Amino acid sequence: MTALHDMTAGELLAAYKSKSLSPVEAVDAVIARIEAWEPRLKALYAPDFEGARKAAKASEARWQKGTPQGALDGVPITIKENIATKGVPVPLGTAATDLVPAVDDAPASARVREAGAVILSKTTMPDYGMLSSGRSSFHPLTRNPWNLAWNPGGSSAGAGAAAAAGYGPLHLGTDIGGSVRLPASWNGIFTLKPSLGRIAVDPPFFGRAIGPMTRSVGDAALLMAELSKPDVRDHMNLPPADIDWAAGPLSPKGLKIGLHLDAGSGLPVDPEVKEAIEAAAKLFADAGAHIEPVAPFLSPEMLHLQDLFWRVRSWVDFSALSHAKQAKVLAFIADWCRGGADVSGSDVIRGVNNYMAIRAATVRATQAFDFVLSPVSPVPTYRAEWETPTNDVNRPLEHISFTMPYNMSEQPAASINCAYTKEGKPIGLQISGRRFDDSGVMRLSRWFETARGEQKKWPEPPAS
Repeated sequence: MTALHDMTAGELLAAYKSKSLSPVEAVDAVIARIEAWEPRLKALYAPDFEGARKAAKASEARWQKGTPQGALDGVPITIKENIATKGVPVPLGTAATDLVPAVDDAPASARVREAGAVILSKTTMPDYGMLSSGRSSFHPLTRNPWNLAWNPGGSSAGAGAAAAAGYGPLHLGTDIGGSVRLPASWNGIFTLKPSLGRIAVDPPFFGRAIGPMTRSVGDAALLMAELSKPDVRDHMNLPPADIDWAAGPLSPKGLKIGLHLDAGSGLPVDPEVKEAIEAAAKLFADAGAHIEPVAPFLSPEMLHLQDLFWRVRSWVDFSALSHAKQAKVLAFIADWCRGGADVSGSDVIRGVNNYMAIRAATVRATQAFDFVLSPVSPVPTYRAEWETPTNDVNRPLEHISFTMPYNMSEQPAASINCAYTKEGKPIGLQISGRRFDDSGVMRLSRWFETARGEQKKWPEPPAS
């Protein structure tokens, strides 16, 4: 039998409906799993197990009466700490933030709470979400459950680690350049970075998205059905759309699918990663898809200007801090922010224009295809103590050339596990689609989930 902490959200809901399992039992099992892992993994911030057990008890009563509150009633969930939940401070991963309790739930938190999900805890992130790492000046170092010496990725570090470790079936992360897809890739789980505005974000910003992080496509679909409901607080929120998130797999037969193996910038693709993506593409080809190469379209200059744009944006915030607070920011991030000081107005405008140039180049390169396959990251995961795969503040974005363009172009892109390196490091396949075709990306991911075969057994907590 599947252990309770490993059950999918769909399985839990079916068990609640048949009264063969109670939300109280499920939540207790997940909390026990967390207690076994968390002393070493450090994926959580502000856990509220007492509140979770109380919410589970209320859910149990509703299911006994046959009147569940919503589509996620009684299902355990974690939420990344920069997605506000009422009454919990939002440190943004940094010790420089004043810990003031949030006044209200952010849109995504409100949607899952309305649907009856049981919020167990927030999850960790690096300073200001500007690292693909579990390093933070506020949170303890978050590690990868596949091997505690490895990095979980980021900035949705805790969410990725929690999903792989069995901290319940549902997790929420955020993504502005790869921050749900990179940890999904390096932890062997599934995620969708949806079209910009599909999920309401507060505050919204260029390229910023919220995405479900789960072990299965089906569980992500359950979350998307709730998260995609509108919220007026996001002035970039898309109009309500009639999307059947539960729709079945999309066969690749007859589809024109691009294979993107050279980003044009950043780190070269590791041979084991390239081999895994090519093997995945062959599954699509064998099922009748027409596979064609996608030419590189992100130049080193584009990557440099995006780095500069984000540095200037972050310098504006960093420079407004007192010297005492600046000293609390992670040294790597503080040095990175200082790279945005004294930048000319002309260079700032070049950075803004580059945002649009990346957007145009991404659409131009991918529009001819129904979907595009690529690595999520050119390299597998790396040392837990490093901030980035290069560990170089002068080359901080060398690993996001496959992910970041889809934030700029607003196109949906998923990460789904497709293989493991000889060391056992998970490798993520990115499946991207045309703007607004979130459903298509999800359905093609459902097909691949079956076609790829069984995954490795999920990691177990180390013996104490």
